[in-house]
Amino acid sequence: MVEQARTKRRTAIFNLGGNVYAFDSTTIDLCLFVFWWAKFRKKKGGIKVHTLYDIETQIPAFFHITTASVHDSKAMNEIPYEIGAYYIFDRAYNCFKSLFRKETIGSYFVVRAKSNLQFKAKKWNRRLPKNVLFDAIGELTVYKSSKDYPAQIRKVCYWNEEQKRKFTFLANAIELSPLQVAELYKNRWQIESFFKWLKQHLKIKKFWGDTENAVRIQIYSAIIEYCLVAIIWHDLKLDRTTYEILQILSISLTDKTCLRNLFNKTNFKNDKERCDLNGPSLFNF
Repeated sequence: MVEQARTKRRTAIFNLGGNVYAFDSTTIDLCLFVFWWAKFRKKKGGIKVHTLYDIETQIPAFFHITTASVHDSKAMNEIPYEIGAYYIFDRAYNCFKSLFRKETIGSYFVVRAKSNLQFKAKKWNRRLPKNVLFDAIGELTVYKSSKDYPAQIRKVCYWNEEQKRKFTFLANAIELSPLQVAELYKNRWQIESFFKWLKQHLKIKKFWGDTENAVRIQIYSAIIEYCLVAIIWHDLKLDRTTYEILQILSISLTDKTCLRNLFNKTNFKNDKERCDLNGPSLFNF
């Protein structure tokens, strides 16, 4: 189902010659008394849904479900890496051993660096575009980091005028401009919007079963539902939001009307939740 949705939604936004993914996780809190197998803290339970999100198609490409106690960086080894693809990570994924694996297989990464990064520049880019403070190729100087990542790595510092903040990135994509590096990371917000949308509209905050298998099945069912909506949106070329499509389908489960006629005849009123300007606008480019 994921492959079908991605195939139908395939577009070229960045034109980098490979797929562009964001990898992150979202935590779902669980009652430890009921979900005893999902121990997170002493009196708290939870699971993490580690997700590889295809930014260009806006479809999740891979999932790895663990208990919430598993650190985000531990899930990096489960990613099915592709040659020539680009992977975007936040600061929690500064695992240089896993990042070097991408270097060896011929894929690329952009990761936000931690504030205590120790880096020695070897080659500088002197002609910097606006808002780019630093762009250089060098090496990591901390012993363990340099051992885990024994190759040269690129460091880019970018000033975000909107947030009035400086961002520092590490990347192995030498051919990209520093603005392209910053733009790739900027698009990482899409996976956060996906997590928010998933929890709000696909009902995975409350579970019908209390076993690990039951929780997994409900999450997988939610993803299948998401992919089905994406396929319907594409095939019928609907001028409706994803939330509208879900609501119309949910109130028409026993309706035998053709899908196209169903969406044409339904007059869906404006809804406060649907019109939330701060919410994600999935499937809109």
